[in-house]
Amino acid sequence: MTKSAEIASNPPADRTAADRIEQGAERVKQATSHAVTGTKEAVDRAADRVEEGLHRATDKVADAATRTTEKAGEYSERGREVYDQAVDRAEHWMDQVRDYVREKPLQSMAIALGAGWLLGRLLRR
Repeated sequence: MTKSAEIASNPPADRTAADRIEQGAERVKQATSHAVTGTKEAVDRAADRVEEGLHRATDKVADAATRTTEKAGEYSERGREVYDQAVDRAEHWMDQVRDYVREKPLQSMAIALGAGWLLGRLLRR
């Protein structure tokens, strides 16, 4: 039996009750649909905010990593320069010591013996 046939066969009091039930069911259906739509929109907005936050955080971390890498490269280069300078300075001093020993061998031996004796005394204590 179709809906219109049921309403036609029912007395008027039953029809109004059936109409009210049908209207109530339609309102519940619409309210449910609106609630689902509203919830979906709220979840989408929240997901968008979380995604934007993650993108910002990722960009900040990438920026920091890039800056850190650049600084590490600068410090590494500076360390190499200082090391090279120290090696050059040590080589220069060694050349000076060799020249001094060649020019004054007896004095060099006396200095070496004195330094050895002093070092021996210091290490015994």
